[in-house]
Amino acid sequence: MTNQVPHPMSPQDCLVAIMVAISASDETIRTAELVKIEGAVNMLPVFAEYDIDRMYRVSQIVFDLFEQEDGLDALFGLIRDNLPERLNETSYALACDVAAADGTLAESELRLLEEIRYELDIDRLHAAAIERGARARHTT
Repeated sequence: MTNQVPHPMSPQDCLVAIMVAISASDETIRTAELVKIEGAVNMLPVFAEYDIDRMYRVSQIVFDLFEQEDGLDALFGLIRDNLPERLNETSYALACDVAAADGTLAESELRLLEEIRYELDIDRLHAAAIERGARARHTT
């Protein structure tokens, strides 16, 4: 009988990691983005059983990975290994909402959104609908 090591990240951790990554992608984590992340974790059904204290640990993992040369690849490896495919579009929608939260999209955020689409195999048409919804929710 082999001892199985549990995955280091839950599906909810993966969603938080994506949101933190998109927020940190422009090297500035804005208050509006943090509020959006916290609001998502507090309100969405996918986070109903999530221990909010894990957010700090997950954020630190993302920050540590971003300091490494291949950190983004490692982050996507963790996401692919631990996020069920049924949550890929949810992940992208959360990333779009966080990116749009401060009213501007930096080039680095746009590049990371493109990378998320690719890595999570988000259909282009579905991605466009998700992006349009985020734009509509954050229009002032």
